[in-house]
Amino acid sequence: MAKLSLFERRRRRVRTALRNVSGGKPRLSVHRTGKHIYAQIIDDAAGKTVAAASTLGAKGSGANVEAAKKVGGDIAAAAKKAGVTTVVFDRGGFLFHGRVKALADAAREGGLEF
Repeated sequence: MAKLSLFERRRRRVRTALRNVSGGKPRLSVHRTGKHIYAQIIDDAAGKTVAAASTLGAKGSGANVEAAKKVGGDIAAAAKKAGVTTVVFDRGGFLFHGRVKALADAAREGGLEF
């Protein structure tokens, strides 16, 4: 069995903890790369993505806090449209800092509860 990276260990730890406390709520999953940031709301019971937003179609850089705030607002609007108000936040293996925190704060301001 291969040794897991610190990122993978943190990601598994976060996911396991979320499964224990989610109570059937959809999961707001965040992924970031050097150029973009992605967010999607996933209903794990049905195995479907309810709403998604990213910086892929945006002009300019998707690798800054302003872009993350825009994605957070977009995902909150898409969630409201889909009828989702309460989620659990899945940061994956990423630290809750910088772009991930900006996205979460913007989603909360947009009306999502987590």
